[in-house]
Amino acid sequence: MNPLQKLPLLGGLSPAQFMRRHWQKKPCLIRQAVPGVVPPVTRPELLALAARDDVESRLVQQAKGGWQLRHGPFERRQIPPFSRPGWTLLVQGLDLHVPAAHELLSQFRFVPEARLDDLMISYASDGGGVGPHTDSYDVFLLQVSGQRRWRVGSVKDATLVDGVPVKLLANFQPTEEWVLEPGDMLYLPPRWGHDGIAVGNDCMTCSVGFRTPTPTETARDVLQRMIDALEAPDQEPHYRDPAQSATDTPGLIPAALQEFAQKAVISALNDAHSLSCALGESLTEPKAIVWFEGGEPLQAGQGLSLDRRTRMMYDERHVFINGESFRAGGRDARLMRQLADQRTLGAREVAQLSADARELVSDWAEAGWLRGV
Repeated sequence: MNPLQKLPLLGGLSPAQFMRRHWQKKPCLIRQAVPGVVPPVTRPELLALAARDDVESRLVQQAKGGWQLRHGPFERRQIPPFSRPGWTLLVQGLDLHVPAAHELLSQFRFVPEARLDDLMISYASDGGGVGPHTDSYDVFLLQVSGQRRWRVGSVKDATLVDGVPVKLLANFQPTEEWVLEPGDMLYLPPRWGHDGIAVGNDCMTCSVGFRTPTPTETARDVLQRMIDALEAPDQEPHYRDPAQSATDTPGLIPAALQEFAQKAVISALNDAHSLSCALGESLTEPKAIVWFEGGEPLQAGQGLSLDRRTRMMYDERHVFINGESFRAGGRDARLMRQLADQRTLGAREVAQLSADARELVSDWAEAGWLRGV
């Protein structure tokens, strides 16, 4: 994607202009971002997805007794009648299961893949919504069917309502209000308060969300991967303490041993190669509910295309795919980076891969991570 090309999706701004003016700075309402938009799923298809145990789904209802939240999978009888007002069905990770949703999500790849998360769809009956709240991540809210009224405002008081199963702002003070029609889109930076309410039935909104890990989450996963990859070199020296004197406090940990442990840990953390691999593997690790069915080996003369569930990234020395890392250099590295960026390689490019690299992508094809085209 050319970051300088102006796009209807961004209201005539180029991705570069949008990121500079709005990304993590201020909201942006875009009328007819996707003219003639078609919902990526029909209502029956959405209900079928919500019934699957490999799909994350939630049902939010607002009734006289207050707010209710239930997690799927849902049988059809557990979904309220479509004529009943005030309920919302949310299905996460639609892009993992529906090609049209994956294609819709791919339009937002002007943001690094490492930040792009998934596409969620919300189906709401008249008056349905999840209440005023904030998100910790950027979000694009694309209306694909029906209408939704959005009230938006910066949050000065983040106090939440007590005793409800959803996180609701107790003192939400909206400053803007819009009704979105099919094709309209609203971008919101993190921590902006928003409340979307369906106007009429058959309201469907697609939400493009982004990954925002915390330092603790990142450190926990990356450090565990570094530990798992830690290998002792040949003839590694053991701890020695020839100067240790006799002690009358045997329970006290010697200062020399504390220093030895500190140096060992710092040395492991200073391994830039191990850190880079662990980070790339962490960022490309599929979600727990994702699995791949086996595929066919790559045939001679074929191009290839990544499966929509596959996550692939790279850095200066490595290629990462679905939680695994590989060293890459020269022409192989260039072609693998092209595959990560474009998610496809033509037959001519595949033929330029080295024998080892062709064998590797054929293994990926057999694992179901990509397919020959």
